[in-house]
Amino acid sequence: MEALRHVKEQISIVVPVYQAADYIVQTLDMVRAQTYTDWELILVEDASEDDSAAVIEAYLRTHADSRIRLIRQKENGGAARARNTGVDAANGRYLAYLDADDVWFPDKLSKELAFLKEKQAGFVFTAYEFGDADAKGTGKIVHVPETLRYEQALSRTVIFTSTVLFDLERIPKELVKMPEVKSEDTAAWWRILRSGHTAYGMDDVTTIYRRPARSLSSNKWEAVKRIWSLYRRQEGFSVFRSARCFCGWAVRATLRRI
Repeated sequence: MEALRHVKEQISIVVPVYQAADYIVQTLDMVRAQTYTDWELILVEDASEDDSAAVIEAYLRTHADSRIRLIRQKENGGAARARNTGVDAANGRYLAYLDADDVWFPDKLSKELAFLKEKQAGFVFTAYEFGDADAKGTGKIVHVPETLRYEQALSRTVIFTSTVLFDLERIPKELVKMPEVKSEDTAAWWRILRSGHTAYGMDDVTTIYRRPARSLSSNKWEAVKRIWSLYRRQEGFSVFRSARCFCGWAVRATLRRI
């Protein structure tokens, strides 16, 4: 009975690991420093070409924290597949995604879980700050709305993957898994919201979004192609509806980066 209670309060944190040797020790230290301690950390090493797996294994030999698990993929399958593998392995009632190069503040989990319970929500997300290559905050903060529904989400990619928290008793695992497409996170949020759920935003910065100068997300043309493809292929929208949603997205994406 005690073990069941523990799982019911546990947060499963899923981290896809690919070419993350430079960041992963910081990630491990950061999660272990969380003020909320009832968590499991599932690291899905996605056949990196660097020594990410070796760094993790050395860390676990030194720290011996039973809350941390390493799953090694035999072949590289991409971030969506790695996250989905982690979701399948999750034991907790709650699920958080974290990218290996992003940074959480120490009270991220405790504050966000309290917010989720207060709202009796299945899906919450928070504000975040853009960081530089060293994850130092730049002062550019993305504020979030109190609520976000499907139609609103189509024209604003304001939900950042490393800020989300789900209650898996309200939203099943199969729904929080990510499709294997470009911008898989946005596609997943839209699918969840399209199913009738509402996402609740906590306008409190909990996360630093590390953005190296030459990262994929900084390639504006690539971002345009990805979001257009989601409208047309993933959501099945007409050209007219896609263009209408895209105009709203482009305006908000520009303002978010100013």
